[in-house]
Amino acid sequence: MGLSSTLYTGISGLRSNAEAMSVTGNNISNSNTVGFKSSSTVFSDLLSASVSSSSGSSQVGRGSQISTIKTNFTQGSFQDTINSTDLAVDGDGFFMVSAATSDEINYTRNGSFGFDKNGYFINAEGYRVQGRGFDPYGQLIGDDPTDIRIDVNSQIPARQTSTLTLTTNLDEGSSIVGPFDIDDPSTTSNYSTSTQLYDSLGNIHVATTYFTKTSSQQWEWHMTVNSSELDSSVAGSGALTEVGSGSLTFDSVGNLLTGGSSSTTANTLVWNNGSSVVPQIDMTFDTTQFNKKSSIISQDQDGYPPGEFVKVSITDNGTVTTSYSNGEDIDVAMLTLATFANSAGLNKEGGSIYSSTARSGEPSIGIAGDSQGYIYTNRLELSNVDLAQEFVNLITIQNGYSASSKVITTTDEMLQELINLVR
Repeated sequence: MGLSSTLYTGISGLRSNAEAMSVTGNNISNSNTVGFKSSSTVFSDLLSASVSSSSGSSQVGRGSQISTIKTNFTQGSFQDTINSTDLAVDGDGFFMVSAATSDEINYTRNGSFGFDKNGYFINAEGYRVQGRGFDPYGQLIGDDPTDIRIDVNSQIPARQTSTLTLTTNLDEGSSIVGPFDIDDPSTTSNYSTSTQLYDSLGNIHVATTYFTKTSSQQWEWHMTVNSSELDSSVAGSGALTEVGSGSLTFDSVGNLLTGGSSSTTANTLVWNNGSSVVPQIDMTFDTTQFNKKSSIISQDQDGYPPGEFVKVSITDNGTVTTSYSNGEDIDVAMLTLATFANSAGLNKEGGSIYSSTARSGEPSIGIAGDSQGYIYTNRLELSNVDLAQEFVNLITIQNGYSASSKVITTTDEMLQELINLVR
């Protein structure tokens, strides 16, 4: 191995240190890039040459090379933001995204998301964020992840009331006034409460439930609506029409024994405005009979009027929810996260995007949790670049580069001395 080979040894040092400088420079330039993961350079020696000597065969190194460039996927710190669509992952998971014109799934840790004019949930590069949808009953669909999209011009139709829960106390000290008379409800009942019911068009109808004490531990309830609001085929002859009734029985300490579940009379609620017929309303009474004034503690019914889209929000478990002007919230989709057996094997595509490779393995897809990582809203994951370490790397790389160049200049001087011998 001659002096000329030593020149190439020095050149290999220049080349490998120059590439290492490029890696370090890239880390420094991305120190403020959201979700960026720093890289480090791993050097290795080149195949040594064998030389013969008096003591036998020996080896002489022939320089250095870049063995691999490793990506550091350690967790970055979080920064709070005011944007509700900014998301961060705490854990090993990656957000799943896909270009609008491709079926290929890519991955990112940059959760700076938003919605485009068509309602797609996208990242800064226009890739569409992936998730699983919800069916009309609010159950998560277990299919493959798809583009998350909302309709900002949407409205939801009215929902007619089908269940009603009344939480009340009926005064144990009330006098017995039964039986109930629908033509004289005020004097044949001990207590009453009114509830708003919705029909299929979103109109409100007021139903009044009268409670009549019939014995020391028994009450009757009678629900009525104004006859003028009902179709003539079902409306009573008086001002009120009874649409449901039942009895409530209490034990000696005022707890409800029987009558907690009931329903309105089938086919009675036929409104006169052309809305759908209400087959019945399932009634639930969470009622006590204590020695205190009769009162309504709460009432809950499942109907609502039509509503227009107001806003979209994302919960910490990654659920995308749309809110409407009628106060209703509807779950649209849940973000999915992907994890890999070897994240370091992912291929960088630019724009904070990664693609899977044979080295990374196939993704394991799931929703936020212990195995996939947790999603935080109004936060972004910062770059995990350690600037102090990168500046130290600059110094060591520069020294390595200078030393390699010195090998070349010194070897050149030795070659000049060799050439001068023949002059």
